[in-house]
Amino acid sequence: MSLFRTILVADDEPSIRHILTLVLTDRGYDVRAVSDGDEALRELAARDYDVLLSDVRMPKKDGLSVLREALAVHPGLTVVVMSAYGSQEQALEAVSAGAFDYVQKPFKPEEIVFVLRKAEERERLRRENRRLKEASLPAAPGGHILGGSAALQSVLKQVSRLAPVDTTVLISGESGTGKELIARELHSRSPRAPMAFVAVNCGAIPSGLIESELFGHAKGAFTDARTAKRGLFAEADGGTLFLDEVGELPLSAQVKLLRVLQEGEIRPVGESRVEKVDVRVVAATLRDLSKLVEKGEFREDLYYRLNVVNLRMPPLRERREDVPLLARAFISRFNRELNREPPVEGLSPEAEALLTAYAWPGNVRELENAMERAVLLADGPLILPANLPDRLWAASPPGPTGAASAGAPVLQDGTDLSLKRAIRELEESYIRAALRKTKGNRTRASELLDISHRALLYKIKEYGIDPDAEAERG
Repeated sequence: MSLFRTILVADDEPSIRHILTLVLTDRGYDVRAVSDGDEALRELAARDYDVLLSDVRMPKKDGLSVLREALAVHPGLTVVVMSAYGSQEQALEAVSAGAFDYVQKPFKPEEIVFVLRKAEERERLRRENRRLKEASLPAAPGGHILGGSAALQSVLKQVSRLAPVDTTVLISGESGTGKELIARELHSRSPRAPMAFVAVNCGAIPSGLIESELFGHAKGAFTDARTAKRGLFAEADGGTLFLDEVGELPLSAQVKLLRVLQEGEIRPVGESRVEKVDVRVVAATLRDLSKLVEKGEFREDLYYRLNVVNLRMPPLRERREDVPLLARAFISRFNRELNREPPVEGLSPEAEALLTAYAWPGNVRELENAMERAVLLADGPLILPANLPDRLWAASPPGPTGAASAGAPVLQDGTDLSLKRAIRELEESYIRAALRKTKGNRTRASELLDISHRALLYKIKEYGIDPDAEAERG
């Protein structure tokens, strides 16, 4: 599986351009050739290339100048320098300027092919090192999949079976359940792991631009196409392309997507040529694609092509035993990100009961937001029920089986028994009183209230309190 696809040859000798074009095209590369340095830089600006093969002595601009200018704009470009007038000093200068290698003319075409294979191996090792570093990161929400519930483990077993093969997978599930994490897991366990994983939300791209984003476009293909652009399929070549919210694709893009899945070919917008790509497609949707097919909004043939295997991500309410584990992982993460000193150590039993009892309609994403808020507001080593959003209280009323502790005082009939409302009103009144007493000084007010300055600022924003107005009332 070749990492490099596109090669630009820059040489003022027609015979060299002709031979390299023939040899490299025969090896499966997409080759273009130019005759001087300025033309090489224009071509690099107009289109993405994996490799530049450049002669040193060329009209208008020499190869070393082209090398430096090209790498300044395209730092990931692999450059191989060629020269018939070479010296050891010139070779060192080229390599120190960023060239991968230096080839002395005359050369056999196989020498260039050998150099390209070495460059590809270097790039493969770089990608593998990046993948191993990412894999060594501690498991946490947003990076890897946490949970020991039977529902989640069933999905992960399917991932293990599907990862080694190139079968197209459709992941379904509610928003926030971790569909992209499962797609990444499929990629990281597959032979494609050293290559790129490219994710795109089809619903976030304007319908008029989706084809250009996915398949690329030629220079001048439309009004704002000042340069050529590689599409996401080309970026994912050799790897995995994750199409999130695939049900939002317009019908015109669906036709082209079907062609890629069937033929392994893309045609950039405004181009007459086709490009071969080797991409595994993983799609995701929270909409029922079969119903969209019935309405004529999604192509039936594409639906069956995508839905070879369906992985359903369970909502968090179906894996409640995973909630405390996820919550603690989020606490650890937000301790670092929010620079909590001292850090929050964990959950109180009452807070854990509230978290587990809640249905989490927003799934893991909603839990993540709730824990960020809780870590921000916590004044002690443990997160308490008061640090959690009000909606969790509303969903878990006090009682012998609820999250709130029993033993509440007996009140008169007709009394408003909303504990969360009473806590909010009391908290707001204390904050206003402290700001009045300190003439709006937030630091002194936080000391009077016995909470952190950060927590006070959050609560001032939450309650819509104007400290300057309270200072005037004081």
